[in-house]
Amino acid sequence: MSLSPQWLDQLKDRTSLSSLIGRSIKLTKAGREYKACCPFHNEKSPSFTVSEEKGFYHCFGCQKHGSAIDWMIDYGGLDFMDAVKALADEAGMDVPAPDPQAARRAEKRASLHDVMEAAQERYAEKLRGLEGAGARGYLEQRGLSPATLTAFGFGFAPDERGGTTRELSRFEIPQLIEAGVLIDVEGKQPYDRFRGRVMIPIRDIRGRVIAFGGRVLGDGEPKYLNSPDTPLFDKGRTLYNLDKAAPAGRQTGRMIVVEGYMDAIALAQAGFHDVVAPLGTALTETQIEMLWKQVECPILCFDGDSAGQRAAMRAASRALPLLRPGHSLAFATLPAGQDPDDLLRSAGPRAFAELLERAEPLVERLWNHERAAAPLSTPEQRAALKARLNEHVRTIGDDDIRHHYNDAFRERIDTLFARAPKRYAGGGYGGGKFVGRGRGQQRGGQWKPPIPPASAALKGLNTASFDHSITRAVIAGLERFPDIANTHFEMLSDYHPVDTDLAQRLDTMLSGTPAPSKGLDPEGGYPISTTAELYNRAHGPNGVEPLIFSFNRQAAPGAAPSGDEERAKRDLCEAIRVMVERPAIEAALERATRAAETNLTEDSYAEQQRLRAVREEFDRRLADLMQDEDF
Repeated sequence: MSLSPQWLDQLKDRTSLSSLIGRSIKLTKAGREYKACCPFHNEKSPSFTVSEEKGFYHCFGCQKHGSAIDWMIDYGGLDFMDAVKALADEAGMDVPAPDPQAARRAEKRASLHDVMEAAQERYAEKLRGLEGAGARGYLEQRGLSPATLTAFGFGFAPDERGGTTRELSRFEIPQLIEAGVLIDVEGKQPYDRFRGRVMIPIRDIRGRVIAFGGRVLGDGEPKYLNSPDTPLFDKGRTLYNLDKAAPAGRQTGRMIVVEGYMDAIALAQAGFHDVVAPLGTALTETQIEMLWKQVECPILCFDGDSAGQRAAMRAASRALPLLRPGHSLAFATLPAGQDPDDLLRSAGPRAFAELLERAEPLVERLWNHERAAAPLSTPEQRAALKARLNEHVRTIGDDDIRHHYNDAFRERIDTLFARAPKRYAGGGYGGGKFVGRGRGQQRGGQWKPPIPPASAALKGLNTASFDHSITRAVIAGLERFPDIANTHFEMLSDYHPVDTDLAQRLDTMLSGTPAPSKGLDPEGGYPISTTAELYNRAHGPNGVEPLIFSFNRQAAPGAAPSGDEERAKRDLCEAIRVMVERPAIEAALERATRAAETNLTEDSYAEQQRLRAVREEFDRRLADLMQDEDF
């Protein structure tokens, strides 16, 4: 089979070399390139370089060098055609059929670049001539300078149906149709696709014209018209202005994404040259990967209206399965009713720069969107917020990133639903009648003992001595740091220890009621406890070794707590999460094990192994928190 150089170049353009190689070896960003220890020979310091800009990898030690196709051959062990087919399948390209007619068609497609260049020259000439006076007036009204018009190749398509066929007669009509500049309607003569429009060429990353966008003059519809998909142009795999923005982004370390090409042009004229735009579609997975080839965290700047924010959330949702360490998205929201051009006109470039400086990370955008999506006044509405956030987390492909997003959302939920400490009459937080109603509070401010906890049969599956020890340790830590109970009120309210004494201690703490003791701390309203007493409370049941943490470690009787208090609080927060989540994992693992024993399939086995790995991860997190007694 003969593959044309043009087709192979297109295949390489559509392949992210760093993503391809990064699946097999660990790459580290080094300036504009990536480095790693060479997979083709043994070495201690990295001499293997991957250059997205140049489209090749190179080892300065063993001199191994090649493109994406060479990588599939050298590292993957494939032959040439298998390597090409594998890459073409990922890039969404059809490998030319191995027959003479297919070869001739490939050669004809290669000549489409000539068609597009000729069409571009024609449109640019029309804009400069008498026919383009109205278009020039419109562009001047938009505030575009002659230099900008030249730099972006603006043109004009006269309002006529046969001009393209007449003036580009050196090309065959099927070529003009295939290039998208003519429309072929059955039973009619092919006619001009673009008529009475300001023309903007769309280029690939190598600067070649592959399509056009046309803005109608006057009130016609559609206002903007793009070329159809052709052998040269796939709108879901193209970013407008990437040929100019890529080198600019390497200088600024930034890439800005706006909604349309007129926005990109206006920003470039204002000095923001590192700006691109999708072409009439929501940002696709391929376009996100293209952006990550340039910078690790591009900034999406969409309009502040509902349509713009829906587009931002679609991009966020599509990015989640693709996330990898160091690569994400940020979001800058324009004022409602304004696009970039409006903001530049009303407030100047500095206002737009400040907007970029305030860009939200992806995790904040997801949180703010879901928090504002519905009221949060009832338990059901709060549970719905958790469900929506959990759905986002589940789509994240990278295990480590998924873990961090889960923690980030839990922290925000804890803060949002934190229960304020309860005050007591008589001043401060101790010594006097309880003011306000808690879980053990009667009307009129009179305290009564909390309602006894439900029976063990209704309390979940946390009956193992190991889980019992975790609970004792956490509650001992909460008695030392009662403010943590307030910030984790929602999470702790969902947790029900089986042990009656522990359940009552937790219930008392969450109700804001002072626990019975010999004396109360006048500042906090909680029992005065030495570190040694806290340590003893953290002991496991008979015969079980105590779990020792920074928040309840052993000390001499009567000694004041010592050490890093902030670290102790952080460790306590993490221990709470492990304590609350682990029983559900145990229950799910037990169900999966029973299912696998009943009907062992690939799916049931995989689910059991997945849950076992999750449980091991929870135990690892707990082990990381445990300290030696002499810490």
